[in-house]
Amino acid sequence: MKLYRIGELARLSETSARTIDYYTKLGLIFPELRTKTNYRLYTDETLTRLKRIETMKKEKYTLEEIKESLDQWNKVSQDEVVTEKLTSLQMHLRQLEREVKELSPLLAEMKPRQAKYAFNTLATQSAACIEALLLLLGKGPLM
Repeated sequence: MKLYRIGELARLSETSARTIDYYTKLGLIFPELRTKTNYRLYTDETLTRLKRIETMKKEKYTLEEIKESLDQWNKVSQDEVVTEKLTSLQMHLRQLEREVKELSPLLAEMKPRQAKYAFNTLATQSAACIEALLLLLGKGPLM
């Protein structure tokens, strides 16, 4: 297992050492261990986590929301791949929620026939997505 000091981790993650220190204080990332001279050492998992944090920040998540999300998925699985996929899926769902809120006023201005067509098209696709998620979660099909 490769261990990184803050400076090296900052360079690899393209994040400042000050930001890494701040994230550590907030509990977003954690050092794996400390040296005899009290340097904090971080793992590759921390590097992955930093990249995930930066991605979520670009998606306009607050640091508190990011922390809650990361904590939630860490409870589900310690497997980094599963955690990463679940976090990514959650980000996509929240992005879709934001887009739906932006579309609501536009749909309200449509003619009834246009709105009905848009709703029917979206409802079919949404039902398929929901059913796929339920199958993945082992809950079975909707119908």
